[in-house]
Amino acid sequence: MTNQSPNHKSRNRQMIGVAVLTLGVACSAEAQTFTKDVAPILYSRCAACHRPTQMAPMSLLSYEEVRPWAKSIKHRVVKREMPPWFADPAHGTFANDASLPQKDIDTIAAWVDRGAPKGDDKDLPPRPAFTEGWSIGEPDVVLAIPEYNVPADGVIPYLYFTVPTNFTTDTWIAGLEIRPGNRQVVHHVIVSVLDPGREAPEQGATRGNVDVIRNQLAGTTPNKPGMMYPPGIGKLVKAGSSLVFQMHYTAIGQAVTDRTSIGLKFARTPPAKQVRTGLALNNRFVLPPGDANHEVRSAVTIGEDVHLISLTPHMHFRGKDFTYTALYPDGRSEVLLRVPNYDFNWQLSYLLQTPRAMPKGTKIECVAHFDNSSRNAANPDPKAEVRWGDQTWEEMMIGFYTFTRDAEQAVDTQGGSGGSGRSNRSSGSVVPSVPVVPLVPVVPSVPLIRPVPVVR
Repeated sequence: MTNQSPNHKSRNRQMIGVAVLTLGVACSAEAQTFTKDVAPILYSRCAACHRPTQMAPMSLLSYEEVRPWAKSIKHRVVKREMPPWFADPAHGTFANDASLPQKDIDTIAAWVDRGAPKGDDKDLPPRPAFTEGWSIGEPDVVLAIPEYNVPADGVIPYLYFTVPTNFTTDTWIAGLEIRPGNRQVVHHVIVSVLDPGREAPEQGATRGNVDVIRNQLAGTTPNKPGMMYPPGIGKLVKAGSSLVFQMHYTAIGQAVTDRTSIGLKFARTPPAKQVRTGLALNNRFVLPPGDANHEVRSAVTIGEDVHLISLTPHMHFRGKDFTYTALYPDGRSEVLLRVPNYDFNWQLSYLLQTPRAMPKGTKIECVAHFDNSSRNAANPDPKAEVRWGDQTWEEMMIGFYTFTRDAEQAVDTQGGSGGSGRSNRSSGSVVPSVPVVPLVPVVPSVPLIRPVPVVR
């Protein structure tokens, strides 16, 4: 036997250690397959949208569907473009946070780098169960506007369509989802509750009324899923009410039809609180041509003790970033939400993990920046001076928020701003007898909304 020097033995041990470490890494990498490692991530974080009849352009339920998109999936998740989530993690925690943990991003990236192997079918988890066409599950009732013929071109003003609920009792809404009949032309929808006895806009009218604007039930923008309210809160629709749909269509160069609908899920027991909608807007701004970082502010002072539920910033193509800050009566301030990279194509609502107390006198301040320069690839016209307007080549600055009133010990069925009124807590929620309209097929391939030139 040949005697080895101590240094030689030490080098041998180091080489063995490196070999063992390398083997361990290789074995770990070999364990990453679609069926065992990637499918559980896609099923829990992506499949709600990436399935047939939903808004995403492709399904990601099977290996055969996923494999052609593997490199693209890696690219989008590594850049944190998918799943879409734009809240700065330094401010607030949100119940509907869709962002992927870093370990899931690393798993997908490593799987793609290895050639995206399928793995053993026995490792594949069961597919998640969904209700076809809906993200909130099977609605209790579906109400739809009359079919509308969207023209091929031209500027289409906001249109209003009234749909009776035929509710025979006051009904509490626990969840809702607006489903455009043709996502290619529906820019946004706002559905409001019109109480019995209130004047409804004419069918297809181009202007609503104050009641419609104030009593919003739900809204949807490009690629926005439905919403279930947290336990204990809901929205009230009185017996005999109608729903008014504010429809904003964008022409796409060919005449098409649309029949947008809303699905409602009813609360089985009356909620303790009614969720309400507020907003802080500024409609007096002017964006100078070429300005890449124009600031616009808005604010609202809370007139009573409330709890904040959700935040929804809204701008158009020039929107760059948006921040909500609470300025409390005791002098404290707190950033509630910061969206550093606003994306018009993904106008999300941010549902607070825990409702936030807003004492009377709290000021909610919103600060937005707009990019009206040529560096903004989505800018319809960097040379234009831009003001508030309905169309996407114009701009808006709105900080929507939802809240409950602390004084509301029992839900007020009178719908007023005060805490008095007849309580409905003993009556329960009755599922009314309402005919359900046939489900409207959804266009599964959804292109990103592009700027529409001004028709002069």
